Amino acid sequence: MTLAAAADWRALGTSVRLVVTDPVLLESCNLLLARHLAEVDAACSRFRADSELTALNAAAGRPVRVSPLLAEALAVALRAAEATDGAVDPTVGSAMDAIGYDRDFTLVREDDRPVRRASGWRQVRLDRAGGTVTVPAGVRLDLGATAKAWVADRAAALLADTADCGVLVSLGGDTAVAGEPPAGGWQIRVQDVTGPVDETPPQGPYATVGLHGGGLATSGTSARTWRRGGHALHHIVDPRTGLPVRSPWRTVTVAAATCADANAASTAALVKGAGSAQWLTMRGLPARLVRQDGVVVTTPGWPTQAAPELEVAA
Repeated sequence: MTLAAAADWRALGTSVRLVVTDPVLLESCNLLLARHLAEVDAACSRFRADSELTALNAAAGRPVRVSPLLAEALAVALRAAEATDGAVDPTVGSAMDAIGYDRDFTLVREDDRPVRRASGWRQVRLDRAGGTVTVPAGVRLDLGATAKAWVADRAAALLADTADCGVLVSLGGDTAVAGEPPAGGWQIRVQDVTGPVDETPPQGPYATVGLHGGGLATSGTSARTWRRGGHALHHIVDPRTGLPVRSPWRTVTVAAATCADANAASTAALVKGAGSAQWLTMRGLPARLVRQDGVVVTTPGWPTQAAPELEVAA
């Protein structure tokens, strides 16, 4: 049994969990993580009037010089769009606004707005060398489908390098690990959440897996929900329609070399629907998919045995 230490709090509108294998370093790592998340929020938030992303969305087609942090976040989002054939598209900002998800989830309200399809990620021009981004007039970016997973990867690597110990960073269930893992790997609870997103403990069936490196991400349609015009809505939007996706899966969990890759694949699987298990298998991605009726389907490589216990001191 390996002793580790953990801290839990909230940032970026979601839950944050940090675990380190050296308990002495927990406080300093947590302070560094908080600082990093604050920088990301200032750059990438769609809900802050003073964020870089908000200014970019308001530029009406003019090239905008952006920070390296926002440029990197957008590069990850565009790469995810290409890898998923557009199933994950950062130009869904207008569609998200139209269905009512235009503020922190805790403030989302019921109303009635017209549907807006995604404009298409290929229209966005990112010049990494020049440090500029051009977003066509009328297009609004939303990095919510990729940013948390990217930040988890970035933060885990930064903390592991700084502290020289094993680190796990989880942002709303998007989990990245770096450094030397505990014996048997990091014990990760894969939760098929069927109740409110902030319910403690989460409700629904779960499995426990051991993660030795890379990342693990879960996307689902049951946790972040609200109503509009008498219809139940959720935050996973199909870019082709601008509407919340209607998927045979209620939860998809994927393991990959990075949390960003895992999250792009899990979200795309919800959008792609019935053929998702085959799509994930062809890409060599271990996954656990839960159908709307609760039946669990796994792809090759998904572990069938629980991970060894990891003792965590809060």
